Amino acid sequence: MKVCARRFNLFLLLAAVLILSGGCKTDKQHEQDKLNKVVGALRVHIEVNPDEMGTSQTISVLRSEPVVVTIMKEPVLTEANIILAKVISSPGGFSVAVQFDEAGGLMLEQYSAANPGKHFVIYGQWSDKPVDGRWLAAPLITHHISNGVLSFTPDASTEEMTQLVLGLNNVAKKVHKSRFK
Repeated sequence: MKVCARRFNLFLLLAAVLILSGGCKTDKQHEQDKLNKVVGALRVHIEVNPDEMGTSQTISVLRSEPVVVTIMKEPVLTEANIILAKVISSPGGFSVAVQFDEAGGLMLEQYSAANPGKHFVIYGQWSDKPVDGRWLAAPLITHHISNGVLSFTPDASTEEMTQLVLGLNNVAKKVHKSRFK
């Protein structure tokens, strides 16, 4: 009889600990926690003429048919300016659309209006590993962009861009949450 009572008390103690600790997380909660921790980086640079002051650098964009472009070393836009990023299906593939906040939208409009015929050069990193990042695209500036959205077709897989977009959206949530506190 004493064995059953002790066993019952052990189960009661275990149940009390689980209730007080809030229970255990489900696999879905663990997976969601992992997804919320994914980060991404996006840097938009502008094409410039080479200078001797050290403010420009020459890089190679695209892997299959590399294009050499001279860019301003400092990005004109970063992930800190992003409100929303998404992968969009398009005929023959996909593209990435990035919506910038008000300040980023103004920068995008100014640089696109002042530099027709040049390129925005986009660098993306979709994890905390440097190998998961590279120059993704160099879209030609054909008109000024007044809606704050930059769309481009990346030199990357859909999986890589899905990971990048997830990371960018996580960063955007954190940045904009802290801005409005």
